[in-house]
Formats: sequence, structure tokens, C-alpha cells
Amino acid sequence: MNQLVKPGRKLSRQQLIFASSLVLVSTVTIFLSWGLSHAQSALAGGCIGVIPNFVFALYAFRFAGASASKQVMDSFFKGAKIKMVLTALLFALSFKFLSISLVPFFSTYILAVVSPILYTALSKFTFNQQ
Repeated sequence: MNQLVKPGRKLSRQQLIFASSLVLVSTVTIFLSWGLSHAQSALAGGCIGVIPNFVFALYAFRFAGASASKQVMDSFFKGAKIKMVLTALLFALSFKFLSISLVPFFSTYILAVVSPILYTALSKFTFNQQ
């Protein structure tokens, strides 16, 4: 693995673990407060926030370095496109096949989307760590 990619992979892995943890905690909390159908909606919304970010991270940190700059940019943009399409597809599938409770669904989705920002603000991660 390229040494230039390690810090980015580490940060994205930590952010995904943080996001997944928040989604699971909020899903359990909603289950205990409102019941199973609301918890299923919350889990679906959280998964729509986490899964495309995971796919994007796989593409974004495949290459690194000046000699691979074209590959880095191509992989980054391909990951962003796939993330957008996957997000739209997961939303469409959720609305078509699941009985959605909107408040837990969207609140957990938003929590999953903003969790990387929350993680970065709350952690002491720097790219200089090894």
C-alpha cells in the first residue's frame, strides 16, 4: 500500500466506524422509544448515509502520489459519481419497498451524513499521524 494513502484510509475508516456506531445507537434508541417500524426506518436511513460513503472511500483512496495524479483524480470522480447514483438508488428502493416513517428515516440519514464532520471536529486526528 502506498504510504501517502495510509492517513486518508485511516481517517475514512474511523469516520465510517463512527458513523455506523451513531446509526446503530440511534436505531436502538428509536426502537426503545418508538418501536420496531420506526427503528427499521431509522436503520434504512442510516444505511443510505453510510453505504455510499464506504463505496466512495474505496475509490477515493486507491491511488496516491504525483506519478498517479491522473489515476487519483479519475478514481475520486468515479467514486463521487457512484456515491451519488448509489444514494439515489437506495432512496428509491427504500421508498418503493419499505414502509418508511419519515422522521426517524431522515433524521438518521442526516446524522450519518454529518457524522464525518462531527468526527473530525471531535477527534484529534491529524494527517501527520502514522
